[in-house]
Amino acid sequence: MPKLKLLSGMAVCAILAQYGFVAVRQRGSHIVMQKKTLGSTITVPVPNHAELKTGTLLSIIRQTGLSRSLFES
Repeated sequence: MPKLKLLSGMAVCAILAQYGFVAVRQRGSHIVMQKKTLGSTITVPVPNHAELKTGTLLSIIRQTGLSRSLFES
């Protein structure tokens, strides 16, 4: 399994935006992204930091249900 890239919060938000997520609000350094699906809404907070830690990025990937390969190098 390839390693995850070191991504910034803004880069993660850009990837999520390509797959239907929309920034709904920001408070401090956290951007809240949402995607409405049939019968539910997926809400994911993304820290707007220069580099996200691996565990944080894995958590975002898990919450969104997107493929890990989108975030790998």
